[in-house]
Amino acid sequence: MDGKALARLVAVVFVAVAVAATALEMSRKEGKRVGEGPHTPAASAPNPLRDRLRRCRALGAAALRDEGCARLWAEQRHRFLGLEKPSRSSISEPAVSQSPDAALREAR
Repeated sequence: MDGKALARLVAVVFVAVAVAATALEMSRKEGKRVGEGPHTPAASAPNPLRDRLRRCRALGAAALRDEGCARLWAEQRHRFLGLEKPSRSSISEPAVSQSPDAALREAR
């Protein structure tokens, strides 16, 4: 058997195994419903943080001026990043940006 014929034979066997595995997997999942599956307690437990975040999302552009939403987003950001809880002053007071000239005057 030359190399070309052997490569074709291996390719045909590979495709046949892949088709058989796909058919077997599809027949297994057929009995399962989409909604059924392992029960996840996180999906069924009420999450007040998620509800408040949804309220802020529903506010749209007005949420940018809402102090409660700013605090909530800061809390969510710190939870997501795994940081410690922010201090109350860093959440309630907006960051004041200084001009480079003012920073130089303070340094003198």
